[in-house]
Amino acid sequence: MDVTGRELRTQVCVVGGGPAGLTLAVELARSGVDVVVLEASKHFNRSFRGESVSPDSVWLLDRLGILDRLDGAYVQMHRFEIEDSGHTVLRADFDRFRYPHPFPVELPQHTLLTTLAEAGAENPAFTLIRGATAMELLRDGDRVTGVRARTGDGETTVRATLTVGADGRFSKVREMAGLDAEVMPLDRDVVWLKLPFPYDSWDDRTYRVRIRGDQHGLFIPTRPDSVRVGFNIPKGGLKEIRKHGLPLLHQRLDLLASELSDAVRNHIRGWSDTSMLDIFTTVVPRWSAPGLVLVGDAAHTLTPILGQGVNHAIIDAVTLAPLLQEALPEGPAALTDATDRFQRAREASVARSRALQLRQERLFSLGGRIGGAWRRTLYRTVDHSERLTHKVLAGAYFQLQQPGERVAKVQQDAHG
Repeated sequence: MDVTGRELRTQVCVVGGGPAGLTLAVELARSGVDVVVLEASKHFNRSFRGESVSPDSVWLLDRLGILDRLDGAYVQMHRFEIEDSGHTVLRADFDRFRYPHPFPVELPQHTLLTTLAEAGAENPAFTLIRGATAMELLRDGDRVTGVRARTGDGETTVRATLTVGADGRFSKVREMAGLDAEVMPLDRDVVWLKLPFPYDSWDDRTYRVRIRGDQHGLFIPTRPDSVRVGFNIPKGGLKEIRKHGLPLLHQRLDLLASELSDAVRNHIRGWSDTSMLDIFTTVVPRWSAPGLVLVGDAAHTLTPILGQGVNHAIIDAVTLAPLLQEALPEGPAALTDATDRFQRAREASVARSRALQLRQERLFSLGGRIGGAWRRTLYRTVDHSERLTHKVLAGAYFQLQQPGERVAKVQQDAHG
């Protein structure tokens, strides 16, 4: 990589140092591709970012040599259960699934990102610039040729053969590139908070969903000794719920998980102790333009259900990296073909996950006696059939792995 003053020249500039951007950058640098990552934050300690890593991504992290570096930093989840109106209606044991990596894990995102950044820094082809905000895409005609960014040291220009937008669900790169995006708001938002884990009531290897009528909560064990809680509110309803004060929040948790009643009163002293996530999904018809490609949430925003954001981010990176390694020496036409092949390899899988999430969202929102009874009947039907349970969860967790599989199906698809 050539550096002249505040101008950098590189093969690939990745905007965004999240799971997609850093995984891609590490893989490219390992193959000898010069890559610069521009990350707007000066650190990786972000609140309420995705910490759930699906089994397929655990498998990929193992294949990439990252999982061993994370030893002791994550906890395997062994079970998943849904309780509706006080009764368990669906329960899955992940150890019954015969895959190389059957368990999802809970891994603090700052730990994953720090580990990826450390792995990248071992290679001279990898450069990470923190505190760098992308301000403008550079162009030569209709082709993107890099990024102009604001950093703590002033303005920096990065000229690149390919620019990658990995800057998340509100992607500025996508906007600057003029790529269309259909944002589909859902009927709810989610309020997140973190509480001490109730070890006297729960085991810490189980994902829990609690439902009462049209209200539901997600309860996710979190390293080292906490539980992340997410409960639904009407879309745009945060201001209204805040008007009623913290007693309303307490009542919601009392209704969904009385095991946490004391903890929420002792540890949540104000709304500043919570965080609100705007729930929507984004469909981007075209993930690339000449000289540019989108990955992760920038290309396909998903909802929090079943922790698919990090999963698809990592799979995107592992799919795209070998395509770029082959195409970069061949020139612009080969790069355009590679980014097109990347989208073709990935969009069906993303669509399946989105469809599964939207079905679950509709089930969660059912209210009234008839709606609730229908939902409980459906979950119990799935629960009574191991084949159905596997089919439902495989759509989210096991799209890549096969028992005893040695070759990553995602890479086969990308090259097919």
